[in-house]
Amino acid sequence: MITLINIEKVYQTKSIETVALQNVNLSIPRGEFLSIMGPSGCGKSTLLNIMGLLDAPSSGTVEIAGQPIRSYKDKELAHIRNEKIGFVFQSYHLINDLSVLDNVELPLLYRSFVSGSERRKRAQVALEKVGLSSRTEHYPNQLSGGQRQRVAIARALIGMPEIILADEPTGNLDSVMGEEIMQILLDLNRLEGTTIVMVTHDENMALKTERLVRFFDGQQVSDSKLFDFQKA
Repeated sequence: MITLINIEKVYQTKSIETVALQNVNLSIPRGEFLSIMGPSGCGKSTLLNIMGLLDAPSSGTVEIAGQPIRSYKDKELAHIRNEKIGFVFQSYHLINDLSVLDNVELPLLYRSFVSGSERRKRAQVALEKVGLSSRTEHYPNQLSGGQRQRVAIARALIGMPEIILADEPTGNLDSVMGEEIMQILLDLNRLEGTTIVMVTHDENMALKTERLVRFFDGQQVSDSKLFDFQKA
């Protein structure tokens, strides 16, 4: 589903050149749950942004679902993101002035062929999947952190993406809420075959996934296949 070939990312100012990623080669098959670990500043979030077409590499090739990304024009990238990729962030990124249902509907506003009634129906289905069907009319500030992250996952799911990219999805949660969010992601992967890439600092969460890749100073230093209990 995602292929990175000789990826490098360099940030330049007038006086400083910072190498965020170098010589990254990574292939993520359809239906895999991959976790990425490494110390702060090692390039994990930069890598996730490149996978999600939120940022362009300085050099190298990105392929999404077998399609090489040959242009980094905003409109074309937005179309691919909206059709194929769902994002889950550590800080939720919900709009406080919108209800839970309206927050979840947002990605479908960019699909003009989806009617208002269809958007609402899909949002309700997505919220049911994450156990929040009774909270549709609530607002984000009326929810706990775990509930807000469930809303964020529902929003990522509404477009029925083939890929979910999760950046520290349990990072702001206590251990109980973190386990609940992780179980939702595991179920999505196991039951629906969604390809998931998760950046995390939590080794316990990483070890629940199918494969673990570690980064250090912008370079991939290990790639381990873990016990695949989901398909065992």
